[in-house]
Amino acid sequence: MKHLARIIPLIRPYLWQVWVAILALAAIIAMQLAVPGIIQNVIDEGLARREIGFIATSALVIVAIGAVRSLVATLQRFLTESVSMRVAFDLRNRLFNHIQHLSFGYHDRAQTGQLVSRCIEDVGSVQAFLGFGAIELLQALFMTVGTLTLMFLTDARLAIIASLPIIPLVIQTSMFGARASALFYSVDNILGKLSSQLQENVTGVQVVRAFAREPHEIRRFDETNRELFHARVHVIDEWAKVMPTSSFLVALSTILILWFGGLAAIRGDLTVGQVVAFNAYVLLLAAPVQELIWLVNTAGEAAAGLQRAFEVLDSQPAIQSPPGADPDRTFRGQVTFENVSFAYEGEEAPALLDIELSVEPDQTVGIIGPTGSGKSTLVSLIPRFYDATTGAVRIDGADVREFDLTALRRKIGIVLQTSLLFSATIRENIALGRPDASEEEIFAAARAAQAHDFILRTPEKYATVVGERGITLSGGQRQRIAIARALLMDPRILILDDATSSVDTETEHRIQAALKERMAGRTTFVIAQRIASVRHADQILVMQGGRIIERGRHTDLLALGGLYNEINDLQRSHLDEFERDISSLTPSGDD
Repeated sequence: MKHLARIIPLIRPYLWQVWVAILALAAIIAMQLAVPGIIQNVIDEGLARREIGFIATSALVIVAIGAVRSLVATLQRFLTESVSMRVAFDLRNRLFNHIQHLSFGYHDRAQTGQLVSRCIEDVGSVQAFLGFGAIELLQALFMTVGTLTLMFLTDARLAIIASLPIIPLVIQTSMFGARASALFYSVDNILGKLSSQLQENVTGVQVVRAFAREPHEIRRFDETNRELFHARVHVIDEWAKVMPTSSFLVALSTILILWFGGLAAIRGDLTVGQVVAFNAYVLLLAAPVQELIWLVNTAGEAAAGLQRAFEVLDSQPAIQSPPGADPDRTFRGQVTFENVSFAYEGEEAPALLDIELSVEPDQTVGIIGPTGSGKSTLVSLIPRFYDATTGAVRIDGADVREFDLTALRRKIGIVLQTSLLFSATIRENIALGRPDASEEEIFAAARAAQAHDFILRTPEKYATVVGERGITLSGGQRQRIAIARALLMDPRILILDDATSSVDTETEHRIQAALKERMAGRTTFVIAQRIASVRHADQILVMQGGRIIERGRHTDLLALGGLYNEINDLQRSHLDEFERDISSLTPSGDD
């Protein structure tokens, strides 16, 4: 339950609403506690003396108390629900904002479903506690203190007798409360795991169907769902062990009052009205006491939710802008790697090793090599998706770690291997980095990426809404929109990570021709699998095992007779074989 203390800073902006709600709650309880006293007077004064007017007046007072209590309760409920929703709104926004700034390394390890679960399910449990559980806990506390005070003022000995069964209930509830947070933390983790599986399956539904893996996925989901079921049953089982005991102890307290209070009334030590009032106090006490177990249950769930939410919020971004960095800093585009090595967190083998590289402004660098050779990792260090483990990456002589992150990344246009589009219009996807771009600028970027023509063939043209992750477009179309998105940024450094891998050869040639004009005046890194995509670069890097093993221009690398030459020969032989196969399929004409 210690994690509940972290809820205090969240409610601090709304303290006046909280205090008004608490005062309203105190007024409600005071009115509830006044009723047994009125009933006592009706029995001892009105009935004993047969004063009908006194009884009628008392009845009207009780009705008035009920009416006022209803109005105050409405105000109290409105305020508590308002605060709970505002806190949930703030916490959810804070979580989302924090997740946006966490480093790529964090997202490499985190499960998407777990993050979704923390933003929705865990924040929801905090909202439920604030909206109902917290105020009910306060009500139980106020009611208990107020009721016991009035009972002791009426008859201390009978109050002690009536309170005896409550003591083991409080102890039992405290023990359950100590376990509740851990129980719900386990439940929430399994729920996050289930969310991850669901998100992964829905995202990869095409792969699942293509490999007929539906039975396997159904079985996997069923196993996790069953794990969640058993975890929840375990919580209910623990709760059920306590709940019946609370009902029995409250009933025992009522029996003790009727027995000992009745004997006191017979002896004349108490009036009948006092015994009835005593019993009414116990009944008032019974409701919050019986709810206490459920309220502890709710508090445990909220504590687990806060723990999981703050596990994210307490994770500081590994990559941040340095203090005092200039947000308007510009650069020409000279890029230098000085003895750079890099290893992903948790990996022993380095992804990059002893990289030395100097690229002048406006140069084009081609990068080629086998899968896993470190090509994408190399360029990801420039916009600081990751920081070098050793060495330094510099732009215009300044370490990239000295730049403001936003300023740095706004001047670097990137087309990643996976061309992710958002569920929005084509125009909005192209203008992602520059929402204020004009129509003419958007059209020009689309034309340069060879995307304008196919966009005009879509139902609503640039206003066409693409499906989630751009699923309604082909892979090549998505890549062309991603290229247009990068070009619209008018970046000083342009990174094309296998940007034309999903388009046909003819479209690739057209894109390269258009990009040649756009790449003029900016430093460009082109990662490619096909040598045709990098052969005109100012320098070509051949990577293997995280190292640059060859570098130079196209003709120079061919003359070396190394890996670059082997890749070139292999691709040429495959092309020749393909052309022969196509020729053999062409029917010969007969005169």
